[in-house]
Amino acid sequence: TFKGLTDNQFETLTQQLLTLKKREPPYTVYVKPSIVVEIAYNEIQRSPQYPSGYAIRFARVKRIREDKNPEDADTITKIRELYQAQFRYKAQLVEPTRKR
Repeated sequence: TFKGLTDNQFETLTQQLLTLKKREPPYTVYVKPSIVVEIAYNEIQRSPQYPSGYAIRFARVKRIREDKNPEDADTITKIRELYQAQFRYKAQLVEPTRKR
């Protein structure tokens, strides 16, 4: 997703990604991993639609991380941890308060 980028950032990133294109079957463009972005999102959901089993809802780019390499990016393990932490937090919000 390119949400959160200015028009200029969108154009620049599009041009960079086109130079990294490896193959392009219908509806998908595969690129060499080299650009790292920091994202914000509303929540992580389980999703059978994606190979990872997760979907990041309402993701938007906060900034392009030129100081990071692809090896520095979070992995699916981190996504699982964030997903589990999200549910622990939500459980605390809905847990009924106990009377003393």
